[in-house]
Amino acid sequence: VQLQESGPGLVKLSQTLSLTCTVSGDSITRIGTYWNWIRQSPGKGLEWMGAIRASGSTYDSPSLKSRTSFSRDTMKNLISLQLTSVTPEDTAVYYCARGISWSGPYDSWGQGTQVTVSS
Repeated sequence: VQLQESGPGLVKLSQTLSLTCTVSGDSITRIGTYWNWIRQSPGKGLEWMGAIRASGSTYDSPSLKSRTSFSRDTMKNLISLQLTSVTPEDTAVYYCARGISWSGPYDSWGQGTQVTVSS
């Protein structure tokens, strides 16, 4: 399986960040799979942001819930993340990852995409 994140490398303060993760070699609707968004800010550990399950149900991190939304396109086999009202603290490498639950383990990861919030 391969996961490939894509999106703008630079986002302006207070705007909405939109990322997609295209999946190949597996189906995002395959029962038992969870498709997660995880990020890592400079000097910090990995932060789980949320997930969308094979059924389409979504799971949100309590700390980001008010600003995140998750969706998918089953025809294109991709998942999407939107993060609103970005601040410099949202500067990070954003990853998508496949798991058997929202809490892991994650057995396949994308290479990550760097997003920088500019003021």
